[in-house]
Amino acid sequence: MAQSPLVFISRRLPTSCLELLERAGCRLRVHDSEVAPSRHELLEGVAGCDAVITLVSDRVDEEFLDKAGERLRVVANYAVGYDNVDVGACSRRGVLVTNTPDVLTEATADQAFMLILAVARRALEGHRLVASGLWQGWHPLQLLGQDVSGATLGIVGMGRIGAAVARRAGAFGMKVLYHNRSRRPEAERQLDASFRPELPALLEESDIVSLHAPLTTETRHLIDAAALALMRRHAILVNTSRGPLVDEVALLEALREGQIWGAGLDVFEDEPRVTPGLAELDNVLLAPHLGSATERTRREMAGLCARAVIAVLAGELPPNVVDE
Repeated sequence: MAQSPLVFISRRLPTSCLELLERAGCRLRVHDSEVAPSRHELLEGVAGCDAVITLVSDRVDEEFLDKAGERLRVVANYAVGYDNVDVGACSRRGVLVTNTPDVLTEATADQAFMLILAVARRALEGHRLVASGLWQGWHPLQLLGQDVSGATLGIVGMGRIGAAVARRAGAFGMKVLYHNRSRRPEAERQLDASFRPELPALLEESDIVSLHAPLTTETRHLIDAAALALMRRHAILVNTSRGPLVDEVALLEALREGQIWGAGLDVFEDEPRVTPGLAELDNVLLAPHLGSATERTRREMAGLCARAVIAVLAGELPPNVVDE
């Protein structure tokens, strides 16, 4: 009698995901922790598996695939991005890669707009002041922030999440600019957005810049010292995409020197490590990668992964397969 398929899950996920896989007859090997497995634990965990569910911190490369062996048929990545997966190496071995599109769009756009508002209106500084017991009452010059309503928002990467942020900007009467690898006429019609084919033009014109680009060789350190130097002195930078899009050392210097006004970061260059000095600044708000962190969103992401695994193991092609 053939043995039921073995699925490795690299982190503690919603129980609904595990139940779905078990009902489909899968055996589970779970790294039951909220902390990422070490490289050794990851490689030991995937050995001999038919399917794996990975997170963006899990590097899926030739070494990983060698350790998994010939039984491996699918890598279901618990994220929209898949820069942690060598899709080409998987394809050469006949291993499908899936991701979790659509379900986290609105939650991540909410997070981006929360950071925009919180940084612009100095919410963290206000909380600290009141909580300290040192607040002496209202006065006209206290913690003056930047206007969001009517400001110019520059969106870098007009995919699903970028477009969702642009929709929110409409409610604030913001002027929306966008930079993307290709022009999006539908976004221009539906969102009243203006295309900027060159990133420098967008940076120079925007009061707020929100990053929603994928991480590639070309976009790593897209926002570096030169890019920051182009931004307005009252500008705010927000990143809910991938940490390495921003050169954190350059950002630290720009914030310290008042080259830009503030920043809101939900992702970091070397998670969970944060560049020393950033946390001490009053003009930066740091969030622990919470873009998709709502109960519904995380359940739906887990469900997408589980259904993709079940489909592939049944010889079917799931709709969320990543192309090489």
